[in-house]
Amino acid sequence: MTKSSSSKTLVPALITVAGVGLAAGAAYLARQRKGEVKEFVVSRVLEAPAGRSSYTDLGQGLERGGIALAGRAARAADTPANCEVLSHIIGIERWGQNRLRVALGRRLYESDDYQSYRPAPQTGLAELRNLLSQTRSGTVDLARQLHANPPEDGATVGHNGLGPLTAKAWLRYLTQHADLESRRLRGEKEGGRAAEEVMPESAPS
Repeated sequence: MTKSSSSKTLVPALITVAGVGLAAGAAYLARQRKGEVKEFVVSRVLEAPAGRSSYTDLGQGLERGGIALAGRAARAADTPANCEVLSHIIGIERWGQNRLRVALGRRLYESDDYQSYRPAPQTGLAELRNLLSQTRSGTVDLARQLHANPPEDGATVGHNGLGPLTAKAWLRYLTQHADLESRRLRGEKEGGRAAEEVMPESAPS
């Protein structure tokens, strides 16, 4: 790729990230673009910021994000759209937790997708709220375990769409993903269904 063609490609790529959010933009580009551009965006959006943080910092960010998640879930109306959003967040986070266990050496890598980690389709809103909090607590605990037993520098575990990610980048990804998706939740007074989903990692296989 020439310098001029790289510049032309990177401009709309970075606009995409700015327009739809950090995690959303990176995941969108992972599906829409290959090679240098995807690597550039994943590096800037996930790896570089995560690399400047400690596992303790990332765990605290997950805790703060969990409080915001719980608040949004508590205000959400009991609608199929809201239940779908919560089920999606929980499924992705559980899926990501298993990739973090790979980084900890607790399990072997398996190239599965997030669908099998979602709660059962008939799970009601109250139970989904509980599962959301329990799931986030589990991710915070994994961050603490990573602090106590960090992987070797440069060690990565694959993401189905984004490619190899360090454990720190995985923690940042899960924080950003849940934060963005939870903003689609709608309360009783807001009416209507949740905004159209833009996150391609809803099908990360």
